[in-house]
Order: sequence, then structure tokens, then C-alpha cells
Amino acid sequence: MTELTIFDKSLLNLLQSNIPICSRPFEEMAKKLGTDEQTVLKRLRELKAEGYLRRIGTFFNSNSLGYQGTLIALSVEPEKIQQVAEKINNYSGATHNYEREGQFNLWFTLITPNQVQEQKILSEVRELNGVEDMICLKSNKKYKVNVQFNLQ
Repeated sequence: MTELTIFDKSLLNLLQSNIPICSRPFEEMAKKLGTDEQTVLKRLRELKAEGYLRRIGTFFNSNSLGYQGTLIALSVEPEKIQQVAEKINNYSGATHNYEREGQFNLWFTLITPNQVQEQKILSEVRELNGVEDMICLKSNKKYKVNVQFNLQ
């Protein structure tokens, strides 16, 4: 990974919570950064390729759209954590995938449109090479924490 420039940090700060809702959001961001849309798009592609970004997307109220959320704790063989995390990241409903200390050392959230889809994904995750145990913690009440990283 290359070191982030001042421009990169400004771009990533904007990206966290200030994407304009318009037909050309990256053009609007470029104006704020004193550059052009192509420069912003090129740098975002590079930052993604370098691993600084996993995805760019919106947040929605999953419950009101009929989706359900589950927090999953996995016990994974330490040498297989990276491999398992990468497989989990391929599921569109998987978010907030983090390594932790302790027996359950990989945690992620899973948002699915129904119980059948959730069970299908969890069955596949259970079978991943290196997964030893799994705990599923259904969400009963939603707490929204807005985490932003000031990179400047």
C-alpha cells in the first residue's frame, strides 16, 4: 500500500459522509477538492485496488425494507482468517467484517431479505475451510453509530 497523500485523505473524508445526491456526485466532489471528475474516479479506483476502500455504497433502513440483520461471530483457525474474511466479503449482505481477539476472532454483520437467504449464506460460511464454530446474534433493537475517520 502506498502512503495516503493529502488529496487522498481529503477525498476519503468527503467520501465518508458528503457524497452529493445528484447525477454527477464525483464531479461535485472534484469541485470541492479543486480537481476534475476523472481525477477523482481514477484515484478512487486506485485506492480500492490498494485496499483502502472495500466498497462505496449507501446505507438504508433495512428493517423498513423487509431485511433482517444478524451479527455473526466466528471462531476461525488463525492462519485461515484472511482467507475466510475474503470469502465473506464476497457476499453482498456482509458488512463490518473485523478480526478480534479471543476464541471468536472474526465478526461480521449479515443483512438478508429473508430467513432462507440468511440460512443459505450461513450454511456456506460454516463450511468454509478454517471455520471451527459460529454464533449468530439476531438484532432485536437497532443502535446506529456513525463512525467517521478524520484522516487529516
